[in-house]
Amino acid sequence: MAAGLVAACGGSDDDDDDRDTTPPAEPPVASQPMDLTILHTNDHHSNLDSRSRKIKLLSAAGTRVEVNVEVGGFPRMTTAFRELAENEPNVLKLHAGDALTGTLYFNRAGAIGEADAALMNTVCFDAFTLGNHEFDKGDTELKGFIDKLHAGECKTPVISANVHFGESSALHPSRAPGYVNPWTIVERSGQKIGLVGLTIAGKTKESSSPDASTTFEDEVVAAQRAIDELKAQGINKIVVMSHIGYSYDKQVLAQLSGVDVVVGGDSHTLLGPDSMGASAYNLGTPAGEYAETLADKDGSPVCIATAWEYSQVVGKLKVSFDADGKVTQCSGQPNVLVSDEGLTTGTSTPVTADDLSAMRADMAASGFLRVTQPDAEAVAVLAPYKAFVDDFRATEVARVGAQEMCRRRVPGVPGSPQADASNSSADCNLESPGVSTRGGDIQQYVAQAFLEIGHSTYGGADMSLQSGGGVRVALPANTTVTAADIISVLPFGNMLWRLDLTADEVKGMVEDGLHAVFRTGGSTGPYPYTGGLRFDVNYAQARGSRASNLEFFDRATNAWQPLDPNRTYRLFVLSFNATGGDGYDTLRDVPAERRRDIGVLDADVFQAYIDSQDVDPVTGYPLIERLPADLYSTKSFAP
Repeated sequence: MAAGLVAACGGSDDDDDDRDTTPPAEPPVASQPMDLTILHTNDHHSNLDSRSRKIKLLSAAGTRVEVNVEVGGFPRMTTAFRELAENEPNVLKLHAGDALTGTLYFNRAGAIGEADAALMNTVCFDAFTLGNHEFDKGDTELKGFIDKLHAGECKTPVISANVHFGESSALHPSRAPGYVNPWTIVERSGQKIGLVGLTIAGKTKESSSPDASTTFEDEVVAAQRAIDELKAQGINKIVVMSHIGYSYDKQVLAQLSGVDVVVGGDSHTLLGPDSMGASAYNLGTPAGEYAETLADKDGSPVCIATAWEYSQVVGKLKVSFDADGKVTQCSGQPNVLVSDEGLTTGTSTPVTADDLSAMRADMAASGFLRVTQPDAEAVAVLAPYKAFVDDFRATEVARVGAQEMCRRRVPGVPGSPQADASNSSADCNLESPGVSTRGGDIQQYVAQAFLEIGHSTYGGADMSLQSGGGVRVALPANTTVTAADIISVLPFGNMLWRLDLTADEVKGMVEDGLHAVFRTGGSTGPYPYTGGLRFDVNYAQARGSRASNLEFFDRATNAWQPLDPNRTYRLFVLSFNATGGDGYDTLRDVPAERRRDIGVLDADVFQAYIDSQDVDPVTGYPLIERLPADLYSTKSFAP
C-alpha cells in the first residue's frame, strides 16, 4: 500500500449492512488549505500494448501532415504516472474502472485478468473502482483478478459503494472480507481524503455477467451514504471515483451533497481542446474541455474529469481546497502518451529529419501530446504475456478494403444525446452520410454476418441483432486482419442463439435497445444493429415509440416488406442479448420452446462470414468492405 494510505473502509456488501461507521477515536487533524494532484486513467480494457494512430502534425513546410504515431500502452502509462508525480507534494493515482476485457491479454495470456493486474501493479494505484466489465466472467473470476492485484506490494484498494455481493458470491464479505469496500481513505500532508467508488448499476446487471445474487444499488443513494459516512469522520475532501459515464456523472453529482471531485470512466469520453479534432491534430473528437467545474446539490463547486480509453491518456487534475475543504480551483490537462520516434507517413515512409524536428516541436506545443518512453520494468513484466499474444496474432485471415470499417455505437452528430463521437475516428465523423446518420460500419457488418451464416448454416434466418457496444474495435482501411483482430472485434466469447419472434416481439426488441440507450442514465452500448431488419429512429419519443416504419427483408420476394403481425420471424442473436443483456427484456422473456442455443462462438461465426466474401486479388485474403447503404438498420435518425 502506498505511503500514507489509511486502511479504513466500509464493510458489508449485502442487504444486512454491518458496516462499521464509528468515527475514529482520535480527533481529526485540523484542516488547512491544500493543493491536490490527481493522476488518473480509466477504461484501459486490457489494452497493454501501444497502438499506431494517425495524427496530423506540422511539417517543416508549415502544413499539417497525417503521420503514423505510436500511442499509449501500459508501460508508457507507468512512466507517465511516475513522471507526472515528480515535484508534486500531494498526489493520488486513481483508476476509474474497466481494466478488463477488450484484447487477448484479458483471456488468452494466463488467467483472467492476470496480465492487467501485473501491469497495474507497476503503477501502484491508490484506489481502483469496479467497472461493469470487471464482472464479465462472474464474481469468482473477479475475485481471482483482485487476488492477483493484491499479490504484490501495492495492495490497491478496490471500491464500489453500490455493489452488494450476494450470499452465494465468492466476494460476499463472509468469505472475502475487505476485498471490495464502499470507500477508502488516503492521507496527504496530514489531511485525510475520502475516495468513494461507484459502478454503473443497470448497465452492469444487464450488460455484464455478475452472479445472479449480486445487486447494484441506485448510484445517488449509495454515493450519498458513503459521503455521509466519510463526513461523519471529519473528512472534508471527497473524491468520487465513478464508473457511470461522463453524462451520467453530471446528473448524479447534481443530486449529491458534499462531493468535491468526480474522476470518471465508462463512457470512453475524450476531453481536451478543440485542436484535438479534425481542425488540427485529428486525434479524435473531444466532448468538452478537460476539467470542468460544476455544482453539487448545494451549489458547491465540483471538479470533474475523465481520461478517454485504452491506455492512451493519463489525466493530471489539479484541485485546490480552502481550509474548509471547499474547491477553490480546478484545472489540468489530458496527457496523450506518444512516441516521437519512428514517425512515418503513408504506409511506412519515414519522415525527413527536418519534418521530424518540426513535428516534435508541434507535439510540445499541443498542450496534450506528451512524449513518453515505456517504463523498462513494466516492459519486462509484460514480456511473457506479450510473447504468447504476439504468436497468436500472427495468423492473417482477411484484408480490409479502401474504406475504414468505422466504429460508432449510436448515430448522431457530436453533442446530440448519447452520440459517442469519441468512439469514431475524426475522419469517420466527417463523412456524410456516415456514422452520424447510420451508425457504425463494423457493427452493421457483424449483424449481417450473424444473419447470413445463421441462414446458410443453421436452419435459415430472417433477421439478426448485435448491440453496438459488443463490437469493440474499428478495422482501418487497407490493413491485413489477423485471427486476433477478429477476436478483438468480438472479445466476449458469446454463443450464437436462435429465437423465433412475433412481429410485436421484434418491435419490442428494437424498442428495448433504444430505451436502454435514451432513458435517463442510459448507456450507448445497447443500441440495436440488425441484419435483415431496418427502421427509422426518433430518440425524442417516449418508450415504445422511438422506432417506426420497421421493415424486414423478405427473401421470398427479394424486397423489403412491413412486418407481418401474423408471421413468426427467426432471429439470430448472441447469448448475452438473448438472456436479457443490455436491457433486451423482450428477448429474455421469449419462452423456452422458441429459443435454441446453436452452440457456436461469435468470433467463429464472424470469421465464417468473412471467409465467404470475395477474395482480394493482391493478398488472396477475403475482402472486408462496407455493406450497401440499404442494408443498414438505422434508416434515419432524428430529431
